Amino acid sequence: MASQQPDIGAEAQALQQALRQLADPAIAAHSLRFFKTGPGEYGEGDRFLGIRLPVLRSVLPRFRHLELAAICEVLRSPWHEERLAALLLLADRLGRADEATRRAIFTSYLEHTAFINNWDLVDCSAAPIVGAYLADKDRSLLSTLAASASLWERRIAIIATLHFIRHNDFADCLALAALLRDDRHDLIHKAVGWMLREVGKRDQQALERFLRQHYRLMPRTMLRYAIERFPEPLRLAYLRGRV
Repeated sequence: MASQQPDIGAEAQALQQALRQLADPAIAAHSLRFFKTGPGEYGEGDRFLGIRLPVLRSVLPRFRHLELAAICEVLRSPWHEERLAALLLLADRLGRADEATRRAIFTSYLEHTAFINNWDLVDCSAAPIVGAYLADKDRSLLSTLAASASLWERRIAIIATLHFIRHNDFADCLALAALLRDDRHDLIHKAVGWMLREVGKRDQQALERFLRQHYRLMPRTMLRYAIERFPEPLRLAYLRGRV
């Protein structure tokens, strides 16, 4: 007897229904402001159910078994928290999958970057999916993403390097930080500065070598993030251009 095929639509709907039962209009209203969804803002037009992250995470263990196709269906949802749930499930799946499944998850992720369209969605997924998959592979794709017209693909590129940084591998972060130094968007300034700070937490000399070459040209926000953990006299010296 042939094995019964999973009902992808039903699987996706089960997750969506579980999340929608947790919707809170008051939290949703706050999220609309917090994630800049107004006209002309970076999250313009996004929709929120109103679910705080710890509550959302508490639902996900029930859905770790979902087929990749079902998770991707949820990832295409108009609701922010449903996309977030899908990304967290993908990250969890990649971390425990065989190589063929890891490749499928990575490929699906790149095919859905149009739906990974706010900073929290990028930040929860780029390192455990893109970074983790590319750890033992060619990483030239990151430079391609860093040159993208999409703000979110550029952020994916730099945040993905957090996986490498955590393994004391800084070269890709520093190379992408140089490529993105002159980016015009504040969310890239913050992301690059954050990743540079993570490098500095592990190797301050490596960070300072980068800074001595670039700090006078870095956007102020990027520099402030990068040097946040420096001793106060050194931090002020960088801010005053006296290094």
